[in-house]
Amino acid sequence: MIRTYSLSHAAGRPLYEQLYEAVKADILSGSLAGGEKLPSKRALAEHLNVSKITVETAYGQLLAEGYITSRERAGYYVEQILLTPQPPAQPEPPAPEPERPEPPRSASAELFPFSVWARLMRGVILDKYQNLLQPVPNAGLPALRQAIADELYRQRGMEVLPEQILIGAGAEYFYNLILQFLGRDRLYGLEELGHRKIARIYEANGVAIAPIAMDGEGIRVDALEKSGASVVHLSPSHHYPTGIVTPIGRRQALMRWLAEKPDRYAVEDDYDSEFRFTGRPIPTMQSMDTTGRLLYMNTFSRTIAPALRISYMILPRTLLPAWREKLGFYSCTVPSFEQLTLTRFIAEGCFEKHVSRMKKHYREVRARLLAALAASPLAARCTVLGADAGLHFLVKIRTGRSDAELGALLARAGLRLPFLSSFYISGSAQAAHACVVVNYAELDPAELERALARLEQLIAAETK
Repeated sequence: MIRTYSLSHAAGRPLYEQLYEAVKADILSGSLAGGEKLPSKRALAEHLNVSKITVETAYGQLLAEGYITSRERAGYYVEQILLTPQPPAQPEPPAPEPERPEPPRSASAELFPFSVWARLMRGVILDKYQNLLQPVPNAGLPALRQAIADELYRQRGMEVLPEQILIGAGAEYFYNLILQFLGRDRLYGLEELGHRKIARIYEANGVAIAPIAMDGEGIRVDALEKSGASVVHLSPSHHYPTGIVTPIGRRQALMRWLAEKPDRYAVEDDYDSEFRFTGRPIPTMQSMDTTGRLLYMNTFSRTIAPALRISYMILPRTLLPAWREKLGFYSCTVPSFEQLTLTRFIAEGCFEKHVSRMKKHYREVRARLLAALAASPLAARCTVLGADAGLHFLVKIRTGRSDAELGALLARAGLRLPFLSSFYISGSAQAAHACVVVNYAELDPAELERALARLEQLIAAETK
């Protein structure tokens, strides 16, 4: 018997989103049991009197988050997941600490809305000129923290207080503060594949790190447990460079690891969560944290412009007093002028429009690149991975050449692309051979088309 869900255009939300929420709620409540077969897309669409694409999009989101699984020629089935327990009551938020005055201390260019940004900057100068040279509160301007909290609630459903948000000049700034806050005597677990700069920052601080093995669902909990790390740094919503989205079952396992011992902490890096091209943004692990020991990080450098060094971190309410006690003496590293301009950029809806414009642009670029690969004589040799989100994807090239040999061949064709093997933080070359990372934020599709034609000629010449 097919379940009936009440979907309405008058609800103010897309029908696929209403269906996704309803099915997810049934899975989390146990009404849909693990292993239970879901109706086909066509059958459910006819039963609910909606389009097949509505059901397909809802199933796609559930599949991406790990609530259901797809079996070839068999359909969709509910995953075996832990039922969601009732979260404990949140402690009352601490009263905002009185700000102590301190002495004053001295996305691509074509998409950046220069005219809008310039207008907002002029407005800040005219309206706020008396405040621009005043000391900035340690955690950032309250107006910007409120704007970020409101935006997170609108776009991601995250409920955080402005007091939980800290403003800083880039993610690297927060990495250093986290080490000071949690302590350098700990063992920090990092995903074995990822931004090697993170590992270098930790090592530069004299911190011991442990590369944690990964699989197709992200960081492996058994490997994390075995490592002995008490802090784990991860990016579950879209891992770089693999593109892996950690499903709900693995996230729950990671949260259980976090809850098992009171001295464990997790750092969630959500660096490019806005760039998802199918379905809704993946929910954060921060939203499911009941331990009060998960720190969340994001940045505007990716969504607005790399030169805008403004990032933010969300602290659990329970850690705010300790953070203020230990690190409250630091000055905010972002000038008030930039903070006030960004505040207006968010509050006036310019940020949302800018992200939407960027997603449209990059969706078109991605489509051209994938079409170029599909039309290339090399298509039979290539497999594209992780292209649903972010500004990069992987291409595995089936060849008998080593990474060094293939890299030289790609360079001769005009393509200088990093290999997946270069992203192992341990420096070991144990990644699958012949898998390249295509960062397409600044890649011209026409350039790729020409390079692929040249590459095919080079391979053909070598095989003669």
